[in-house]
Amino acid sequence: MATKIRLQRRGHKAYAFYSIVIADPRAPRDGKFIEKIGTYNPNTNPATIDLNFERALYWVECGAQPTDTARNILSREGVYMMKHLKGGVKKGAFNEETAQAKFDAWKQQKESSLKAIVVKDEQAKRELGKAKLEAEKKVNEAIAEKVAKKIAEAKAAADAAAAEAAAQEAPAEEATEAPAEA
Repeated sequence: MATKIRLQRRGHKAYAFYSIVIADPRAPRDGKFIEKIGTYNPNTNPATIDLNFERALYWVECGAQPTDTARNILSREGVYMMKHLKGGVKKGAFNEETAQAKFDAWKQQKESSLKAIVVKDEQAKRELGKAKLEAEKKVNEAIAEKVAKKIAEAKAAADAAAAEAAAQEAPAEEATEAPAEA
């Protein structure tokens, strides 16, 4: 019976983290395995994959059958590309150095596209942060205007009340002083 390349769930509730393992297909998902060849963390953007490339290639060449997700991971990391290139070398289509050069070019292109995604996400976050900051500044300015208006109204009311109080006290003082002079 063929071996399977599959994911073994780790981590905690609502934060899955997977080990990429070689296991007997009859073994339970999180049970006994033959070899651990890497890890997969889908919680990051882009997903973080740590894979022992040589061992993964060895097991694929030995006939280990990956699950759908494991196949996508191995394909993304270039294991199937290298298997394909090694097949071309065995058939005599090209030599080992040419195969390695093609693989390195493919890997470089893949890494640059992943970096472009990361840069694009970071720029979008910065723009979103700037937009939030501008919106917050506008809200703060509106609040500051309201507060200044209330303070001005309160000061005007206090000045008016003081002036009215002074006006009421002044005639009373004049009335009390006038009879004393006569």
